[in-house]
Parts: sequence; C-alpha cells; structure tokens
Amino acid sequence: MSWRIAACLPLAILAGCAAQPERPIEFLAFGDHGYHYDYLDPEDLEEAPTTWEGFVEQERAEWLEDRRPPAEFRPQPGHRLESGQWIPASGLAPVANAMHKYCTSAGHCGFAVMLGDNIYPDGATAGADGRDDAERFRKILHEPYADFASLSSGFQIYAALGNHDWHTSREGAMAQVRYMEQSPLYTMNGIRYRVAPTGDPRDLEVFVIDTHVMLSGVTVLEDALAPDGSELHTDEIDPPSPWSMPQTDEERDLASWLEKSLADSPARWKIVIGHHPLWSSAGSKFQQARALRELILPALCRHADLYLAGHEHTLEAQTDDCRSVPESAGRPPLGQVVSGAAAKQRPLNTAFARHQEANNPQMTSLFAEGLIWGFAHVTLAADSATIRLISTPDDGSGEPVLAFEHRFDRRSGAR
Repeated sequence: MSWRIAACLPLAILAGCAAQPERPIEFLAFGDHGYHYDYLDPEDLEEAPTTWEGFVEQERAEWLEDRRPPAEFRPQPGHRLESGQWIPASGLAPVANAMHKYCTSAGHCGFAVMLGDNIYPDGATAGADGRDDAERFRKILHEPYADFASLSSGFQIYAALGNHDWHTSREGAMAQVRYMEQSPLYTMNGIRYRVAPTGDPRDLEVFVIDTHVMLSGVTVLEDALAPDGSELHTDEIDPPSPWSMPQTDEERDLASWLEKSLADSPARWKIVIGHHPLWSSAGSKFQQARALRELILPALCRHADLYLAGHEHTLEAQTDDCRSVPESAGRPPLGQVVSGAAAKQRPLNTAFARHQEANNPQMTSLFAEGLIWGFAHVTLAADSATIRLISTPDDGSGEPVLAFEHRFDRRSGAR
C-alpha cells in the first residue's frame, strides 16, 4: 500500500497525524502510438510524393485546408520509403525509447496507461486485409515495449481502444481486446473496466472507458471552421460505423457505469482514461469533444481527479472549472491531459484555440504543443498530481526532453 499514517513526534501527536505517502505513485500515459511503416494506409501511399519538396507542398496544402494560420506552417518530419516515396515519419520507436530512458534515469514508472489508437490505420483486421493479426500485434504492441517489464515488478500497460482500433470491424476490435487480455504485458478487461494498479483500491483506481463506442451511440456533428479559425455550425452528421455502435446493455450504459463506479470507489485518487479528449486545440475534433462532455463531464466533475486522453496527436493540458455541475462547487478544477503524440504528429490550430478559449471561459489551456512526439508522466503524491509532458526530438534519437510541468490538486474526497 502506498499510503500510511506517518509516525508522529510527541509534540505532533496533539495535532494528530496526517496521511503521508511511503512513496509517490508514478506512471506513464501515452496514446496513438500504433503508426508503423509496415502497416500504412494504401490511399496514403497512392498519394505519397516522390520528392521532399513534394512532401512539403502536400503538407502545406493540408495545413491551409484545415484553416491553420499560413504564417505558422512547418511540415512534420518525413520518412523516405525504399520506393522513394515520402510519408510522415513515425515516432513509435523514438517515443518508446524516450519513455524507457526517462523511467530508468529521471523518474520511476510503476505502470502505464495506453490511450487508444493502438494500431494504425485500421486496427486489427481479423484477416480482412489478408495479413496476420498475430504478426501485427507482435510488431506494434509487443516489440516496442517488451523491455518495459524491467521498469518495475509486475509492470503493466492498462489499455483503452480508440477509433482506429475499431476501423475495420467489431471482430478486429475484439481480437485486439483478446490479445491484451491474454498478454502478460497488458491488462484489458473488456472495453470498460476499473483497476487498482498498486493492488490496493484505496490508493488509486483507474477507470477505462471506450469513448468511441460511447460516441457511436449519440449524434455527433461534422467539424467545420471559418477562414478565421472559428467554429461554423453545420447540420451534417459524422456517421459512426455500424459495428462500433453500442450493441449490448453494457455498451449502452458506459456513462452510467462510469458514474456509479466513480461514486462507489474507495480510492484516494480516481483517474479516468479514454481515447477522445474533452478539449483540444487542433481544431478538427471539437464536435466529438462537445458530445463527450455532455456524456461524461458531470460524472468527472462530481467524482474524478484527472481525465487522460489521446486522439489529437498533440501534448496538451487543460482545466475545466466544472461550473456546469453545481455539486462540484468549491473543488479544484478538473484537470485533463492529452497525450496522443506517441507516433504521428499533428499541428495545432492556434486560431481555433484562441476562439475556443474566448468562447468557453470554463476551460483554461495550460499547455498545448503540436508537431511533436512525446508522452506524459504522472506522479501522485498525497494531495497533488504532478504532470510532466515529455517530448523527444524529430531526429529520432529517443532522448526525453521536459516540455511542461504542472501540479493539479486532488479533487475527490480523502479516506
């Protein structure tokens, strides 16, 4: 158990003893790592240019199409295939190396949480693409992290699924779940589960939800931006895949399960992980975020300490003051960390981000960085969580570099 009643000096006995940590709980949080050169999108390959200059111009065209400020353009790092084609470089290996180096030099890592989009671009396919999922799992889920087992006794990666993990079929998504249920490196008890990583649920509980299935069960509008980066209203619906729509009572009741599970948890720290963020700054997923806030923000504000997500290939930290949930009045703001930069980079849209902050005073952006590879490291002390966002250079060296550090106060009630 990571928490104990401190021994009191005689003079301190009159004042009582406070709960103090034997040692902090420390863990990694990373998402969107599954971009591997052996499993590229055929459509992307068809359009891949054969010169660096062509790659840069393709990047510029996408930048402008997404309404990003033209003066801020820079391309993401590129990778030249044996065919001579240029594609976006993958940070899968560099980020995995940076996490391992960080955990063995600068910080302890007792476990990790993996925030979805674990396999790009189509998840496991259950043979639909004529390729063996077992080989895909070995290359993308096992090899990059095989030596993480040495980081601590019983090291586990607690995984969530993302939208790309559902891309091909329900059979493919469930094949990935089964792999991680059986792997000694991973823990995944279905598409939603709760787990006590320290072995004592009074220390910490992590609550894992499949936000893609959750969002597939509600109406989500398409995103659209005006030339100045502000939101445009549209009545167009972003249609879900039929196989990702909730099909069982368990899948239909994900939000109520989360509320009940958080409410009855005895944990000092209650952390929720899912793939989709509540807020993000890239300007391409804000309707999904809006729909997700309607579904889970009340439960998070009432009961949770932190929400960790991926989906945007960025590193970000925000707070929501939970003003829409009266029961949370007087508590510290809810912290959110977006750690989706473990393989494929995405730029911010700073124009969109400015409009988002101006129009949503309940949200405060603490840090946002796009066109970056990296991960998050979380340290839980008695009453505060220190979040460190760690980047690694585009040269692929795998060196960890501290990009941002912030302390969030614990929100849930003490034991």
